[in-house]
Amino acid sequence: MIQTVTVGLGERAYEVRIGPGLIAEAGRHIRPLLKRGRTAVISDETVWRLHGPDLTAALAAEGISASPVLVPAGEGSKSFEMLARVSDDLLALELDRGDLIVAFGGGVVGDLAGFAAAIYKRGIDFVQIPTTLLAQVDSSVGGKTAIDTPRGKNLIGAFHQPRLVLADLDVLASLPPRELRAGYAEILKYGLLGDLTFFQWLEIHGQAVIDLEPDALTHAVRRSVEMKAQIVAEDEREAGRRALLNLGHTFGHALESESGYGDALLHGEAVAIGMAMAFRYSAAQGLCPGQDAGRAQAAIAAVGLPVRLNELASHPFDGARLLGHMAQDKKAEGGRLTFILARALGEAIVARDVEADAILQFLTTEGARSAGAQA
Repeated sequence: MIQTVTVGLGERAYEVRIGPGLIAEAGRHIRPLLKRGRTAVISDETVWRLHGPDLTAALAAEGISASPVLVPAGEGSKSFEMLARVSDDLLALELDRGDLIVAFGGGVVGDLAGFAAAIYKRGIDFVQIPTTLLAQVDSSVGGKTAIDTPRGKNLIGAFHQPRLVLADLDVLASLPPRELRAGYAEILKYGLLGDLTFFQWLEIHGQAVIDLEPDALTHAVRRSVEMKAQIVAEDEREAGRRALLNLGHTFGHALESESGYGDALLHGEAVAIGMAMAFRYSAAQGLCPGQDAGRAQAAIAAVGLPVRLNELASHPFDGARLLGHMAQDKKAEGGRLTFILARALGEAIVARDVEADAILQFLTTEGARSAGAQA
């Protein structure tokens, strides 16, 4: 059964449809959005090899011709070079502003395709068909699009909302367990930042979600999307409450930067350890009860996600270098550090003017190198 969550943005409102078999029905869902029977599908080579024929057939069944624009799999495709190549491919297809782009893949493809759609001829509609658990519960919803630079992750981008999101739960069966765990980190984030009841449910059913048990998976994806949709509707451009969705990301993005954005550290794994660190820092600062920090860490570790720096292949990390990445974070303002911290399980807060010295000292206690470090 298909479940629907609406992202309420007035005239730009759109639906997130969740359930099995949605790729096979994609043509029926997308056809009403098209003025002409054509689309460009931006995907990565791995996803296209596995699922491209099914999507092509589903679109053709509704009279839609699909031109694939393929990029290499992996975070490296979120680059200026790949954005330029994709944009040129779209121009060669002679798409006009009445046509539509389909982002068909995980978070990397969604971010890249969404940004390309935002800037192509000053904006063209696009549809998200996320094929990873992380993308289904987080990055495909909310209109954040971006590429990475050597100075940091997601620093160049635009807010550009999709017209529709199709989250096909069947496609998740093709993912390796590590990818599923990484996606689960974003699900757990929603409980930790704003829904204690959901967090308590995940403490019991988390492994069932990762094992793709249908009822548990459907509930977890729907609840995550509901929470994100509500927050996005209240604060589309991250001026206030939407920043809470970055729980764990300031620490996590710094670790990704130091790890080279490769397979050594997946985004969800970085978020997992970042959330554990955010709760430990909150407890160390007296914001959050120590038992809550311990419980958050236990829930993350219970499914095999990292919670400590020494679990990562890139360790040991240099504290000053990590702090430097944090200073480049897109949430930083006027050189001031912003972190998403916690008062309790299910109660995250935006903390501005966090002292760099305090973060550097905390990183040292976490096992980062301190020799020669400067705040």
